[in-house]
Amino acid sequence: MIEARHLRVLRAVAATGSFSAAARELGCTQPAVSQQMKALEASTGTPLLIRTGREMRLTQAGEALVRHAAGILAGLTAAEEEVAAIAGLRAGRVRLVSFPSGSSTLVPGALAALRAAHPGTRVSLEEAEPPRSVEMLREGDCDVALAFRYEGASAAEEWDDLVVRPVLADRLVGLVPEGHRLAKADAVTIGELADESWIAGCPRCRRQLVEVCRGAGFEPRIDFATDDYPAVIGLVGAGLGVAVLPELALESVRPKGARAVVVEPAVRREIVALTLPDLAQVPAVAATLDRLARAAER
Repeated sequence: MIEARHLRVLRAVAATGSFSAAARELGCTQPAVSQQMKALEASTGTPLLIRTGREMRLTQAGEALVRHAAGILAGLTAAEEEVAAIAGLRAGRVRLVSFPSGSSTLVPGALAALRAAHPGTRVSLEEAEPPRSVEMLREGDCDVALAFRYEGASAAEEWDDLVVRPVLADRLVGLVPEGHRLAKADAVTIGELADESWIAGCPRCRRQLVEVCRGAGFEPRIDFATDDYPAVIGLVGAGLGVAVLPELALESVRPKGARAVVVEPAVRREIVALTLPDLAQVPAVAATLDRLARAAER
C-alpha cells in the first residue's frame, strides 16, 4: 500500500535531487529518507530512483508516481481540512425529520440558535410523523428525528437501539366550540364528551384518542379525520365537533371560534430527538440534538 508520507518524501527527492537535500527540506535525517524510499519501492514492486554517484534520477515508474502524487496529496490535504472543519463545526450537514407541529414550534428556534452558534453547519428539514420518521432514521434517510410517543405506549422498546434526548412532555388538551356547554369549564373528563361528534388528528393521535375513550367506557364517534391540525381547529371552531390536541399543536395556530379546556385525567406525549449511536458522535449532529433538547426552554 502506498502511504502519503512516502509520496511526500518521493516528491522532495525528485525536487531536490538527493536524499540529503530532501532530508533538509523535510526536517528529518538522510537515513530516514533512504528507509522510506526503500519502503515505497517495496510497496510498488519496482525501482523508482536510479542512483548514479551523488545524483538521483527518477525511473519511468518514479516519474509517473510523482506526477500523480501532486493530485493525491492535494486531495488528501483538502480532505483533512474539510474533516477538521466538520469536527470543529465550521462546516457540516444534518438531515432533520420532524412531525408538523414540532416543525412549526420547536424546530425554528432550535435551528436559529444552531445557526447563530455554528453558521457553517447546514440543516435540511423534511416532515414525517412517527413511526415513519423513526424508520427513516434507521434506514439512513436522515440524521436526526424529532418524534413522539404517548405515555404507556406498548412499544416502549422501539427506541432501545437509538440515542434518545428528551425535549418536552406535551399534554393533550380538549378543544370545543366557543358556544359549547363545557367551553368555560376549568377542566373536563373525557367521559363528559362521550356523546359528541369527534374530529381526529394524525393516525397515531387517532389511535390514542380511541384508546383513551375506550378507557373511559365509550367508543368515540369520529365524523372527521385529518392530519392537518389547523383543519381540526377550524372544524371545531365551526361547531362541527370536539377534539383533543397536543398543546404544542395550538401554539402556532389561533383557535378562532374554539376554546381549549383542560382534560382529566392528564394524557401526555413524550417528545424526543432521536439519532443513531454512531451519528451521536458527529459534532454537527450532537449540536443539533443539544439545541432541540433546549428548544422547549424558549
